[in-house]
Amino acid sequence: MRKQGRSLPDTNAIVRYLVSDDPALHAKAKDFFDEVKRGDIKAVILESVVAECIYVLTKIYKVPRDKAAESLTNLLHYRGIANDDRQELIRALSLFSERGIDIVDCILYAKATAVAGDRLFTFDGDLQKLLKRAKSTEQVN
Repeated sequence: MRKQGRSLPDTNAIVRYLVSDDPALHAKAKDFFDEVKRGDIKAVILESVVAECIYVLTKIYKVPRDKAAESLTNLLHYRGIANDDRQELIRALSLFSERGIDIVDCILYAKATAVAGDRLFTFDGDLQKLLKRAKSTEQVN
């Protein structure tokens, strides 16, 4: 038996929806995401698309980090979002907003710390600091 189909919106569709810079494309994107918001259709937003959206929003459109992260987090809360990794992506966006760390590093950290026994192998100083902070918090609790 096949799984029910899901939609996989790309970066362009999400950006058109969030920034409303092209009225015709925004209207189409809004119709789609209104259906997702209501749960009428299922959609999966890939982590690569989240990363690219952050890049486009912050670098091209100059949206502040916290606003870009908030917009994508709100989108991930829509009823029809069917991501298995939704909580990890939301956590990554929160870290991106709060810590000023690259979104890909935030996604790696969120995924590596979501499952007991997973570990992140990195030489990145910011990630190592986050990992040390997480370990010291675990030991206190």
